[in-house]
Amino acid sequence: MRTTFSIATALILAAGTGLAQDSNSLSIEGEPMVTEVAAPAHMENVDTIYSGWRFRSQETQALETDDFENPAMVFVDKGIDLFDKVEGSEGKACSSCHEDVADFAGLRTTLPRVEDGELVTMENLVNECRTERMGAEPWKWSGGQMTAVTALIGLQSRGMPVNVAIDGEAAPFWEKGKELYYTKVGQLQMACSNCHEDNYGVMIRADHLSQGQINGFPTYRLKNAKLNSAHGRFKGCMKNIRATPYKEGGEEFLALELYLASRGQGLSVETPSVRN
Repeated sequence: MRTTFSIATALILAAGTGLAQDSNSLSIEGEPMVTEVAAPAHMENVDTIYSGWRFRSQETQALETDDFENPAMVFVDKGIDLFDKVEGSEGKACSSCHEDVADFAGLRTTLPRVEDGELVTMENLVNECRTERMGAEPWKWSGGQMTAVTALIGLQSRGMPVNVAIDGEAAPFWEKGKELYYTKVGQLQMACSNCHEDNYGVMIRADHLSQGQINGFPTYRLKNAKLNSAHGRFKGCMKNIRATPYKEGGEEFLALELYLASRGQGLSVETPSVRN
């Protein structure tokens, strides 16, 4: 079941109401990706979930199919250098403890997750290693160093299905994320669900609304020619509806990230993806 926008919201939509997701299949470097799957049971208003790749133009889609053409790979190369860079009082690099980055295969599929009673995602894990094991300064959540390394680590899980835990210790965080997803905020009084559940496929400005899946983050956006973190995108969305954004890495965005990840259960990790 899909509802419609309020009149105020409709005023910011451009003409064109047809659904944008196509029937193209995505393969990256010859490896098939799952871009369409039945919605998980907890999603009451959506029957099928689609990767954001399905809503992009053919030209943008093509960039993701070939690592040589994918502009995000420049930043992954930077991540390789950072992974081997010795920093901090302990004289260590990431690779001092993690000799083969391929050992991180599968990690991206399970994040965010609960550790020691706290909800953490990849940026938390990276900065914990830097401060606790390397004696180095933490990186900015959405800074270029962080997104380069999280893209490198996330790449090791590419093609694997998203599979985050939402029960047990994770349940209260998931519930908080769900509440945030459906809460209207800002001057425009909009919720995440207004765009990404009620009106996905609709043309807004010069682009189609997707379902807001995060299986490809960090993602390279043609709009700003850099890798973007999930929390950075959340922040941008809140600014677009004239709301005061929550803090990147704060409890609100962490909970929202878990809930959004759970809405993409079964989609392939596409890190690093390419979007408009």
